[in-house]
Amino acid sequence: MRSAVAFLTTVLLFTSGCAALSGSQGGDPDYAVTAEENLLLGSDALENKDFLKAQKYFEYVRAKFPYQEAAREAELRLADLDFAREAFPEARDQYQSFIKLHPTHPKVDYAAFRSALTHVEDYPSDFFALPPSEEKDQAEIRAGLSTMEEFLRQYPDSQYAPEAKKHADEARKRLAEHELYVARFYTKRERWKAVAQRLEGLLVKYPGTPVEEEALFDLHAAYVKLNDPKRAEETLRQVLRRLPGTPAAEKAQRMLGT
Repeated sequence: MRSAVAFLTTVLLFTSGCAALSGSQGGDPDYAVTAEENLLLGSDALENKDFLKAQKYFEYVRAKFPYQEAAREAELRLADLDFAREAFPEARDQYQSFIKLHPTHPKVDYAAFRSALTHVEDYPSDFFALPPSEEKDQAEIRAGLSTMEEFLRQYPDSQYAPEAKKHADEARKRLAEHELYVARFYTKRERWKAVAQRLEGLLVKYPGTPVEEEALFDLHAAYVKLNDPKRAEETLRQVLRRLPGTPAAEKAQRMLGT
């Protein structure tokens, strides 16, 4: 009998605890009087990764104060919330919606930059247990490059432009590394025409990357294998034009015999 009472007491305590927990998670927070105060409360909740509470504060501001500037800020913060949750497609949609609805808003460049940044955050991982990122699908990196370049065209004077340029340069580097990886895949199979096509594409689309020197000398070797001395020579002259004053240019000069 005593054990049965103890068991029943335990069950009741567990059930009431769960109910209390459920109520604290599912109930509305204590909203403040002004829109600005609710925005601050939502921002604090977001910083503490209490995403549900943050969402409720921001949605409250948007619904309760639709004609105040705070409502526009709440829209951005809801997008930031999805970004923080790593729900990148959803965040991108919200940033894009903000841009369409408020094209002259002072923070439209912030929305555009963050929209582009959702692609960067979704790049293939270089985690040691996984294949290298250059071996994986490059769709998000291509999207990251195109959206960062578009951002720089539209908002060249934005405070986010320097960071956008860094992301664009990094995307070009990663895409060039992927093209070099594919070219070397074909090299192992002695498919020299495919090698030349990939490397020519790399040099046209992604000039100035750290792999440019390797790509040029690999392209020269491919044209030698294809018995195309004219293009092989032109590739060495490209080295002189693209990398003047470097050890690579000196090497190309020696190979040209001039």
